[in-house]
Amino acid sequence: MTERLKIGITTGDPAGIGPEIVLKAIDRIKGKDNWLPVVFGDLAVLNQAKELIGSNVRFREYKKQTDNRIDKNEILYVPSGIIRGPVTFGIIDVDCGRASLVNIENAIDMAMAGELDAVVTGPINKQSLTRTGAGYLDHSSIFKDRCRVEKADTMFLTGRLKIFFLTKHIPLKEVSSIIDKDLILKEVRRCIKYLVLFGIEKPALAVAAFNPHAGDNGLLGREEIDVLRPAIRQAQQELLDVRGPVPADSVFHLANEGMFDGVLSLYHDQGHIAAKTLDFYRTVSFTLGLPFLRTSVDHGTAFDIAGKGVASPDGMAAAIQAAIKYGKNFNYL
Repeated sequence: MTERLKIGITTGDPAGIGPEIVLKAIDRIKGKDNWLPVVFGDLAVLNQAKELIGSNVRFREYKKQTDNRIDKNEILYVPSGIIRGPVTFGIIDVDCGRASLVNIENAIDMAMAGELDAVVTGPINKQSLTRTGAGYLDHSSIFKDRCRVEKADTMFLTGRLKIFFLTKHIPLKEVSSIIDKDLILKEVRRCIKYLVLFGIEKPALAVAAFNPHAGDNGLLGREEIDVLRPAIRQAQQELLDVRGPVPADSVFHLANEGMFDGVLSLYHDQGHIAAKTLDFYRTVSFTLGLPFLRTSVDHGTAFDIAGKGVASPDGMAAAIQAAIKYGKNFNYL
């Protein structure tokens, strides 16, 4: 029998929908013949989520040196040791921020030690995380620091559409001053490498334009003339199949139709809007360039519906299934 993949799943902010959707998603995927979920969250939080959704699942603490085989109604968990009682849903809370951070750190450490094949993360609240004083803004900054990598890339998978991001959490007005030929060329090379790891032998990558109508030959901006086209020409001279710049109002549709294998989006909302419009609930976020694969839901903690038992597990189920499918492709340990 093939050894099962161990997939670490963090529950996100305890005051949000993370614990609820993790349990729902694991139950939905059902068969665990080829994978073993290891959930990162405190028992009190997991039991609260269990009662919320009316589950009969049982929890058993994960032990590295013991037999961790489970039956169909068991889930292994790794506690943070911070939350010891029920949480109040839908509020910003420093202890919830600490718990979500420790759960992420524990999952990363286990993956780096070879105990996990991939990590799936639940949604965290940036304000609760900031209140911990740890100095992290988001998941990506935690993973980069803990894994000791200088660069990690974000990719969205929505159906067949793969979207990479040149820049992410910066003000839109600063994007033009940040992007240059070298930055784009480096990212194009990385995107092509990732597409190959996804199993595409000769991938075609499109670069989204920055300005409306791809600048309309300089009438609507010169970024395409001065920055994008020179970078694309250089990539083509390196025999990489890179195309563009393609107007952003059509590039994602064309990629979804199969014209390109991936799209390099130049800024946060350019790619986010496309992915979430196509499939808001099942878009999966990948963090690439780590020693292992990290996937995540592409939505927040949904404090407005936390504790009501109505949160959809679609995104979490898709993120777990993506980790199972691609985990070995991106495991460099």
